[in-house]
Amino acid sequence: MINPEDIKLFSIVNADGSEVILSNLGAGIVSVVVPDREGKMADVVLGYHDPADYDADGPCMGKVPGRYANRIAKGRFSLGEKTYELAINNGPNHLHGGPGEQCFANRIWQAEELPSGVRFTLDSPDGDAGYPGNLHVEARYTWSDDHKLTLWLKATTDAETIVNLTNHAYFNLKGEDAGDVTGHKLQLFASRWLPTDETLIPTGELAPVAGTPMDFTTPKPIGQDLKADFPALNYGKGYDNCYVIDDWKKGAVRPVAVLTEEMSGRKLTVSTDAPGIQVYTGNWLSGCPVSKSGRAYADYDGVALECQYFPDSPNRPKFPFKSLKPRQVYENTIVFAFE
Repeated sequence: MINPEDIKLFSIVNADGSEVILSNLGAGIVSVVVPDREGKMADVVLGYHDPADYDADGPCMGKVPGRYANRIAKGRFSLGEKTYELAINNGPNHLHGGPGEQCFANRIWQAEELPSGVRFTLDSPDGDAGYPGNLHVEARYTWSDDHKLTLWLKATTDAETIVNLTNHAYFNLKGEDAGDVTGHKLQLFASRWLPTDETLIPTGELAPVAGTPMDFTTPKPIGQDLKADFPALNYGKGYDNCYVIDDWKKGAVRPVAVLTEEMSGRKLTVSTDAPGIQVYTGNWLSGCPVSKSGRAYADYDGVALECQYFPDSPNRPKFPFKSLKPRQVYENTIVFAFE
C-alpha cells in the first residue's frame, strides 16, 4: 500500500488560467480544467476525491500502466529460447503489468518540475513482476498556452525485455461529474481494428471496421452502437478494443482521434506516433471511488483513448514492436489538444 503522505501533486497553469494537475503516483493526470465555448471552466478528466483512492484502483484512473499496458495472453511471452511467466490478473490473462504495485500505475515515481511541465522517472529492476532487464522509464508532461497537454514516454533497458506504455485518463468533456459520455461524438482515423476472443486477446486479424458497429471513421455518438449485438461489444459490455491507425509511420506524430461534445462546445484531438489506440468506454466504472466532486461514478461516465502498441504484441509476430533491446530507446508521444 502507498503511504498517502508520499503522494505529491503538481499544478501547471497556462496563460488563460487553464490548469493541469499531475501526480507522482503512477505519473498520473489528476485534473485538466479548460473552458467551454462560453469561457466557463470545468475539469474534463475523471478522478477521485481522496488522493489515496488512486492506489491500486481498478480503472487505473489517469495513470501510466506498465511494464506492459493492455493484455498479454495467459501471462506468458518468450524472448529467444526463454519463456517468462507473469501474474494473471484479468481473467486468464495479464493486464497492465500486473496487480497492485506490480503495475507502474501504483508506484511513486520520482518527480522533477520543469518550465510548464513535470518529468517523472521510474526504475524497474531485472525480474520485477516477472519481466527481464533493468528498465528506466520517463514520463514527461508539458502544458501549453494553446491547451495542449503533451506526454513523452521513454524507456531504456540493459537486457532484452518488453514494454508498452500509455496514459489511462478518462475524459468527459461536459465535466468530470456530469454523467455519461454516450452523447459525445468520436472520430477515429482508423479503418481497421483488432478482433479478439472473449477474454479480449487479439486473434491476430486486422479487420476492416466498415459495415460494423466498430466504425468511427466518421464522427458518431459513442452510444449509437454501444449496446449493439456484436461479439466485441458483448465481450466487454461496450467498447474495449484496439484500433489500427491508418498510414502509421514510426516516429511520426499525427492526429488519431477527435472527441467532441455539443453542449459545451469542447473538442479534444488526440495525436500520437503509436500504431494503435485502445478505446475504452468506462464499461466498469460503477463502484469505483467517488469523484473529485463527491459524485458516485457510473458505467460510461468517461472514455479512455489509450495510444499504444497492440495488446499481446510479444505473442503476435505480425504486430509491430516485439521487444526492447539494450542501446535502443522505446518512445511514445501522446498529445491531448483541447479546443
